[in-house]
Amino acid sequence: MRFGDAAFAFACGTVSQLPKPERMEFAFIGRSNVGKSTLINKLVGRKSLARVSAVPGKTATINFYRVDQVYFTDLPGYGYAKTSKSEQERLRRLITGYLRADRDLRLVIQLIDMRHAPSADDLDMINQLIDEEVPFIIVFTKADKLNKTERETRMAAFAEEIPCFSDIHAIPFSAKTFEGQDALRDLLAEIAEEPEDEEA
Repeated sequence: MRFGDAAFAFACGTVSQLPKPERMEFAFIGRSNVGKSTLINKLVGRKSLARVSAVPGKTATINFYRVDQVYFTDLPGYGYAKTSKSEQERLRRLITGYLRADRDLRLVIQLIDMRHAPSADDLDMINQLIDEEVPFIIVFTKADKLNKTERETRMAAFAEEIPCFSDIHAIPFSAKTFEGQDALRDLLAEIAEEPEDEEA
């Protein structure tokens, strides 16, 4: 899988705007400002393919990026308190509508800030993915912000805070040190090479 062969494809603000599925998709989801766009940029080796904003809640569309033979889909961040209730509901419908659409969605990459306990919105999303049997992993972002002891403490806490945590593949990631980048690339490349009639 050629991660450097990447380009913005299109954006969708409503479920009705979603195009017919033409290739397998990897979806990136998480709270506002958790680092979805940064992670995508690191994976493809580009500084600004996915727009990174210092303002939470900026992404209001599902952004599709063509990466070799697959799509990376950057879903809107959820949980930003300053977003109006009506907009939060619109984004919730957009995210849920995408996840339930008839698409070749091979994997959801659920991002959680490693420094903090998962939010109620994080847990709601994880439970939804489990209940609807959507294949997913967790990427813990900002791993470089914790020392060894702090990391061990948080990982032990995650085991208690996140449902079915022992059965979930988790990858610590740092945009600064590149920790986890190769592991995630290898996993996505492996899935991308699976025959289309196989389930991820």
